[in-house]
Amino acid sequence: MQMNTAVTRPQEAILQTNKLIRNTYILLSMTLLFSGFTAFIGVVSGIGQGAALVADIVAIALLWFVLPRTANSGAGIPVIFAFTGLLGLGLGPVLNFYLAINPSIVMTALGGTGVIFLGLSGYALTTRKDFSFLGGFVMVGMLVVLGAAILNIFLGMPALFLAVNAAIVMIMSAFILWETSNLIHGGETNYIMATAGLFLSILNLFQALLALLGAFGDD
Repeated sequence: MQMNTAVTRPQEAILQTNKLIRNTYILLSMTLLFSGFTAFIGVVSGIGQGAALVADIVAIALLWFVLPRTANSGAGIPVIFAFTGLLGLGLGPVLNFYLAINPSIVMTALGGTGVIFLGLSGYALTTRKDFSFLGGFVMVGMLVVLGAAILNIFLGMPALFLAVNAAIVMIMSAFILWETSNLIHGGETNYIMATAGLFLSILNLFQALLALLGAFGDD
């Protein structure tokens, strides 16, 4: 009886983990499609910088103040869609800028983002390695990058601009490994919050690749 109980518990834990991962990636796929749709709306409507900024601010407010309170209930679903949709809408001016210069930059950045995310996430899911040690690097790295980005607003140094975006690519890549590992090893148990984290990593990765490709293409 004790042996059966010992076997059943790990099996239940595995089933719960697999369900968590499945729900996360289903919701992530849906929110990415929805944000792609709202980004398209932002592009065709020619949304301005001011409106895009408002959309981003509202999205951040939803992430900080609303999503944590609703993530454990069905109310979290419309909130996560509102959050990702607003961020997609806020991409309008950036996408219009690069589309006007060279549309291939957008497609290359999109493809690169997909390859990096699927490769890293697939590696973490396949190997089942514990990447929890990356948590400290991700948090410190985000703070350093944020400080450097704010500093470069006043300095306007191209080299620092490139360094910041290259660092964002590295940090978001580490975050993908870390968050996927958390799903596998129990560090994250809420698929809505996991979706929000992975969505932000994909979005930041995409924007950083856009900036790097635009810079190296002299755009």
